Amino acid sequence: MFTSYFFHLRRRGLPVAVQEYMTLLEALQLGLAGESLHGFYTLARSLLVKSEAQFDLFDQCFAEYFKGAEVAPQVKDELAEWLRNAPLPRPLDPAELARLKTLDLAELRRQFEERMAEQQGRHDGGNKWVGTGGTSPFGNAGRHPSGVRVHGESLWKSAVQVASARRFRNLRADVVLDTRQISLALKKLRRLARESAHAEIDLDATIRATAKNAGEIELVLRPERKNSVKLLLLMDVGGSMTAHTRVCEQLFSAAHSLNHFKDFRHYYFHNCVYDFVFKDAERLDTIATADLLHELEGDWHLIMVGDAAMSPYELTAPGGCIDYFHHNEEPGLVWLDRLRRRVPRSVWLNPEPEPYWQIPSGQLVRRVFKDMFPLSLSGLEAAIAHLRPLR
Repeated sequence: MFTSYFFHLRRRGLPVAVQEYMTLLEALQLGLAGESLHGFYTLARSLLVKSEAQFDLFDQCFAEYFKGAEVAPQVKDELAEWLRNAPLPRPLDPAELARLKTLDLAELRRQFEERMAEQQGRHDGGNKWVGTGGTSPFGNAGRHPSGVRVHGESLWKSAVQVASARRFRNLRADVVLDTRQISLALKKLRRLARESAHAEIDLDATIRATAKNAGEIELVLRPERKNSVKLLLLMDVGGSMTAHTRVCEQLFSAAHSLNHFKDFRHYYFHNCVYDFVFKDAERLDTIATADLLHELEGDWHLIMVGDAAMSPYELTAPGGCIDYFHHNEEPGLVWLDRLRRRVPRSVWLNPEPEPYWQIPSGQLVRRVFKDMFPLSLSGLEAAIAHLRPLR
């Protein structure tokens, strides 16, 4: 079975070597996978995958090969019981929504912490909200558009904060379908300069020098022309951006595979940039935004990718970051303005249809990034054309 699985991975394009396969067999003999399919999955993923960019392809291969396999449930009895009787919280009526909108972020946080301190038993999205007789704005699954949610992804795009650890999948660098047009568009973002250490023959000058030298060939060399543009790509991941993962992967894959730019750097953020950005989508490694701004010298261009859909608090209030445990001292708009001023050659690509750009948070973002374009091929070409005259 494992031999056929090895060849299945190879057929799907995962570069698994025989040595890695033999290491997996040795680990299985030692019992490192335990007696569960989940244990085998974890072990195989750690031994057979060379790059985090291949995790998604490995997951697809695993799901295809072991489709229909029965896995022993490893869920605690009390969790299983809760799932069998998990009611959905009811939506708030207009009067309750109106009252909730009168609360500022500090009051929301205070009431949230009071509810958490009072919570002793099962939590199905909140009981009574003091003063309204309605459902609490601190829902388990984030049904409310303006509250603090504890776990899960919201069905709304404007929840104020999330008091949980979110894990987002890194954008893949191996996407090849439909990226050729994006690559061609990105190649138009160039500024040629003779700054290369490599030399090339200056044909016209060589001919003139040879003619002056009575036909004796005299080669004239000059530095090779190279693109002097440096590109910084900042990408919003997770939450409402999950629906746009494929088109973001295409853009990232095209930019990542190009040897076209003098320098290319990419980082992640969620909803808005604050005092640091992330080197990976799971937020395991960070860089201070102030340090990043300090390093952006020379001919840098900035492309921001995001739907600009969030609570206005996230842009206007200190401590408004959607991550409840990350208290940003300065509002998100301050950091966006610093990025824009540091890199004037900048555009914002939005995957949502243009009518959705009129939401309150979208209008706030456009006060800083006035140059917003659709995240489509035509929108990317328009964005590149907008950036090119700024030389």
